[in-house]
Amino acid sequence: MTVNVNEVIVMTANGTQKCLGEYKGQVLLIVNVASRCGFTKQYAGLQDLQNTYGSKGFQVLGFPCNDFGAQEPGTITEIQTFCSGTYQATFTLFDKIHAKGKTTEPYTTLNQAEPSGDVEWNFEKFLIGKEGNVLERFKSAIEPNSVEIKTAIEKALKN
Repeated sequence: MTVNVNEVIVMTANGTQKCLGEYKGQVLLIVNVASRCGFTKQYAGLQDLQNTYGSKGFQVLGFPCNDFGAQEPGTITEIQTFCSGTYQATFTLFDKIHAKGKTTEPYTTLNQAEPSGDVEWNFEKFLIGKEGNVLERFKSAIEPNSVEIKTAIEKALKN
């Protein structure tokens, strides 16, 4: 089943609604992030991807999530300050979401992507193509700077 995010409405960090369809034509990496997780160091790799591919039509979209071990307890302002101060992260962070159980968008839609099911932990990644279709799903342990993710981004940018 093809999963498309163009109609998905999410909440921005400042509390306004945004349709992911506004990103049509760009390649996206959507990630549920947390500031107190063993994978938190992946913020640096996510920012590296943004720096490397951003000018080519690529965006990292981070969605803070406190569903896994209560590892993102802060407010959105605290999270933004942590990310920019600790990792010099400039990619877009959205409002906090739920990625499992009673999910909130974009995860109500993303969790339908194969292999379908709830996100299993922080820093699970979904690669979205230029037309808004989910192309790949990467588990938390797959580092942002892995050959697997970079190859998939480069392929998506060429299509």
